[in-house]
Amino acid sequence: MAPRVLISDQLSDAAIQIFKSRGVEVDFRPELGKDKDALLAVIGQYDGLAIRSATKVTEKVIAAAANLKVIGRAGIGVDNVDIPAATAKGIIVMNTPFGNAITTAEHAIAMMFSVARQIPEANASTQAGKWEKTRFMGVEITGKMLGLIGCGNIGSIVAERALGLKMKVIAYDPFLTAERALDLGVEKVDLDALLARADFISLHTPLTDKTRNIISADALQKTKRGVYLINCARGGLVDEHALRAALDSGHVAGAAFDVFVEEPAKENVLFNAPNMVCTPHLGASTTEAQENVALQVAEQISDYLVAGAVTNALNMPSITAEEAPRLVPFVRLAEQLGSFAGQLTETGIKAVRLEYAGAVAEMNTRALTAAALTGVLTPLLQTVNMVSAPSIARDRNIQVEEVRRGQTGAYETYIRLTVVTDRQERSVAGTVFGDGKPRIIQVKGINMEAGVGPHMVYITNEDKPGFIGKFGSLLGDAGINIATFNLGRTGPGGDAIALLEVDGEVPADTLSAIASLPMVKQVKPLRF
Repeated sequence: MAPRVLISDQLSDAAIQIFKSRGVEVDFRPELGKDKDALLAVIGQYDGLAIRSATKVTEKVIAAAANLKVIGRAGIGVDNVDIPAATAKGIIVMNTPFGNAITTAEHAIAMMFSVARQIPEANASTQAGKWEKTRFMGVEITGKMLGLIGCGNIGSIVAERALGLKMKVIAYDPFLTAERALDLGVEKVDLDALLARADFISLHTPLTDKTRNIISADALQKTKRGVYLINCARGGLVDEHALRAALDSGHVAGAAFDVFVEEPAKENVLFNAPNMVCTPHLGASTTEAQENVALQVAEQISDYLVAGAVTNALNMPSITAEEAPRLVPFVRLAEQLGSFAGQLTETGIKAVRLEYAGAVAEMNTRALTAAALTGVLTPLLQTVNMVSAPSIARDRNIQVEEVRRGQTGAYETYIRLTVVTDRQERSVAGTVFGDGKPRIIQVKGINMEAGVGPHMVYITNEDKPGFIGKFGSLLGDAGINIATFNLGRTGPGGDAIALLEVDGEVPADTLSAIASLPMVKQVKPLRF
């Protein structure tokens, strides 16, 4: 029986034809994207689901999807898909990570021009029969300083366009290396320097716990009076109430937003603010971009359902069916090692070195390296996957080195990952035991043996008596149960590491209390 795919958002006729030409039965029902009850009633009939942003693939939808094998999002953002629920049910979630980059970057430039010259308001005034020539006094962008918060795929395109417009460009991005900044022709700065120096600020970063309200009331106070702010990235990066106050006071001369905390934005505190330009999430809305991502998602879903090929998956590696049983546990290990190192890295990454020893050196190390890079880059980029990670590393001039060798040491096979930053090198090694579960066997040269759980706490400390009892009591007082407890040290009285799996998230005040213990050097909560 031919696989069946439901298209519940608008896709082009050419995309529909791709499904048919590959032998996939397709139902084009875009009205279901906005009718969750109707979607729930039919989703169980399909092997694949092709969507844009209107369809919300919730846990309830996934629970009803008895036969669903793959969800394909035409575009990069997958905020409308419950990925953990899909993963738990074995449903692959794909996106098209590069199809919208140029059009989103162009929209940011267009928004910058619009707010600098007050074009939307001047247009409305003129078409209303007024001739308010003296009212709409704009500013030139030539020679002005553009500050980019985020300088990845889209941000780097904005930088290129802005330099062509004779702007000066500075960028804040923890993953931007000095070499990559030089290649782009931008100056890498810290966030406070960007806020203080920029005439225009444009945001191009994912929404994460670290970037939420990155433009806060305090941040706005650090900016120049008369600054302009552009956000075509994600709602939630800017404190909308704080921005409204800054617009009303004149400290911010203008703002242009394509994204909002709540969408669709039928009401918003920014509406009708002085020199505020708003568009309804149009960053990806060009004919070219919509066609590109539609064709890509149709090809990816068809390739998986017909041939088993996995491309641009957010929750599954690109691995052939033949090598999967042996390779998958090591893919999981590589990603966990990368995530471990990535969560502990807060400065620009210059290089990632992977050492494959023993049997794993004979496997598909390309997939393993892609998994490791995904783990390293995900804490800040969020939308990175095994297909996009190597490309992102190349774009950011992150040198990736693979070393393969025969069996050495006590373990038959292991992977060691080393992250090189501007300040230090950090290494972590692991292996897969007979039960198929990954284990961490070494951190910063200190031997240990630790499983990986959803909630972990990493502590570096001086090896002194009483330490375990003190921080154990702090966790107990917070009602946090320790699932596993693993220790390693260089020697008596030397440097030590504690790696704990706990049953839930540790409160911030408890982490602060642990960090204040005299023998503790670093405390870091980790999520896997």
